[in-house]
Amino acid sequence: MRIAVGSDERTHLTDTVVEELQKRGLQVTLFGPLAGNKDAWPEVARAVAEQVSEGHCDEGVVLCWTGTGVSMAANKVPGIRAALCHDAETAKGARLWNHANILAMSLRATSEAVAKEILAAWFATPPWGPTEEDRACVARLGEIEQFYLNRSLSPTTAQS
Repeated sequence: MRIAVGSDERTHLTDTVVEELQKRGLQVTLFGPLAGNKDAWPEVARAVAEQVSEGHCDEGVVLCWTGTGVSMAANKVPGIRAALCHDAETAKGARLWNHANILAMSLRATSEAVAKEILAAWFATPPWGPTEEDRACVARLGEIEQFYLNRSLSPTTAQS
């Protein structure tokens, strides 16, 4: 499995996350300061999200001080369902019910031990919920995204 990983700063936590992913045998592609660049959180999140959206990577992990900025920026890319997770149960739910394809974490609030628990739950949980309702909700999310993509491309919107 190919994983895109990005953060707006390199810390002990980011090193731990990358090490944990590599221990799992995943092919890790780094972005932002993790790759030696000086990108801010919007660019890092966009780069990771584009890798996932375009199929170059299967999933992604993004980190910033709160985790909020990278999750918001990643979710701007069509097809991305980034979930900000502060614990293992949230990561499990994001996979099951939301078919999340990017995991976002806070550099400030996530300890190395909790990050390992989050990663374990993320990779142990299949990315689809057990019910048709779960799948229908994710499909509805895609419909909402498509509505706004189409609306922003329509001639009447462009003239406004």
